[in-house]
Amino acid sequence: MTRFAAQSADLFVIEIGGDGAVQVAEQFRVLRVLGKQWGYPVFAIDALKGFAAVRLAFFLVKYWPAAQPYAEYFAILTAIMSVAGHMFPVWLRFKGGKGVATTAGALFGLMPWAVPCIFLVWFLVFEISRYVSLASIVAAVSLPIVVTLFAYWKFIDTAALIYFSILITVLVLWRHRSNFSRLLKGTEQRFTRK
Repeated sequence: MTRFAAQSADLFVIEIGGDGAVQVAEQFRVLRVLGKQWGYPVFAIDALKGFAAVRLAFFLVKYWPAAQPYAEYFAILTAIMSVAGHMFPVWLRFKGGKGVATTAGALFGLMPWAVPCIFLVWFLVFEISRYVSLASIVAAVSLPIVVTLFAYWKFIDTAALIYFSILITVLVLWRHRSNFSRLLKGTEQRFTRK
């Protein structure tokens, strides 16, 4: 994306803050370095990646009669694979993004009714704190809670989505572990609009 934008910036080595580590999710990194005209499309492409994988799984299972009873499981598997592939890409030596946008897209493909709830949590925490990482962490922690509540209220009928949400939460928290330490030390950079 940076090459296409005719920038010389390498988003994986840009230092934001004093400790040399990138302190925000990759979409906000692009937003800070390249501006809105590239930051928003990067977020959309990352989200579309997760959404497309899940919807493609549902589409393909329709044409495989033996797999139709397991359609949701195939979709969950593709969601996990798309998020894990974003977080741990082989061609970048397993050092990828935080996976928040890809997770949002995958969730929209699997459970579109959960996305507004999770987004509301993210938005409120972000508006109050101005920390992208804190908003992402709290939203990730709220995901299994929201999914469990929807299961309790019979909006979903499988426990697999609860287990999926727990796994995704663990992955997102794992990728944000450096943000935890910076938040605790008070060195995490707040997001400011330019």
